[in-house]
Amino acid sequence: MKQATRFAVHPGWKLILTDMNVAPGDLLALAELPADLFSRKDASLTPAEYFRIFHSLEQMVGDAQLPLQLGSAISVEAFDPSLFACLCSPNLNVALTRLVEYKRLCGPLALNLFISKDYTEVTVECYGYDRPLPRSLGAMEVVFLTKLARLATRQAIRPIETELATLPSQVGPCENFLGCSVQQGSHNRIRFSAEDAARPFLTENIAMWQFFEPELQARLSQLDAKASMRERVRSALLDMLPSGQSTIEDISSRLAVSKRSLQRHLSDESISYQDVLNETRQELASYYLTRSAISPGEISFLIGFRDTNSFLRAFKTWTGVTPGEYRSSQRSAGRPVGTASVM
Repeated sequence: MKQATRFAVHPGWKLILTDMNVAPGDLLALAELPADLFSRKDASLTPAEYFRIFHSLEQMVGDAQLPLQLGSAISVEAFDPSLFACLCSPNLNVALTRLVEYKRLCGPLALNLFISKDYTEVTVECYGYDRPLPRSLGAMEVVFLTKLARLATRQAIRPIETELATLPSQVGPCENFLGCSVQQGSHNRIRFSAEDAARPFLTENIAMWQFFEPELQARLSQLDAKASMRERVRSALLDMLPSGQSTIEDISSRLAVSKRSLQRHLSDESISYQDVLNETRQELASYYLTRSAISPGEISFLIGFRDTNSFLRAFKTWTGVTPGEYRSSQRSAGRPVGTASVM
């Protein structure tokens, strides 16, 4: 299944934030994103920017309360078309089947669905990103799925099992909302009874589904069509550099294109693979030096250099100064240096 590298910013985000009493401008400033992002036509986010928003929301709201505030703020008016289309479904099983297909239009998350005669289970996975995820992410997803079921059926549906890879700092509020215990495990997973999964949606609307389906199918067929090869390579590098994968062969394999085709597309955009690699490494290195206290040796590893000396030489070539001098200049400018956060 093809994955998106950029995600549309739906106008409903602004409404959800307002309902949560979160000032959109304050959130965007904290996430270091453009102040007019939610007002731009055709605005989009990379996976890194998507998760930066959620990390910033956690700072503003708290990781224990964010899943509940976000879940309670969900309304029909705020839904992206792909999520609203789920409400048009006849029941939760059909809604989840549709959401498995269209979730990737909303963000860098994928759903795996298992339907049996006894229960329906959904597992939530992240892609395109290998840095620490927001603590509240898994909880937000299971709260959302439960809220969706309750909103559509007008019944107090409770999951029969919930497992999170990372628990919020306080699990009680989430358990109270879900009505079941939340266990820590290896996955973000939620299970509903077969009876609840088949319960009729009062919001079923065949005509509305027929209206939404062609648009959603068109959006799926256009995944990555608007993303330049430069953007696609950069996105893949952000994901793969920490694991030491940085060759053009590594990236062409990840993007499912031939090395020759990748080079040709980049040439059409008047840039080389090495230029994109250097740009991405410089951006990451500058970010780590400004926003974290980790050593140049650790940074060299995170951005795919085999040894620290190679990184030191490259950084001076890019910026004209050493990593230490760059970090000192950022401190002098009043930019905080502390625990690393996510780009």
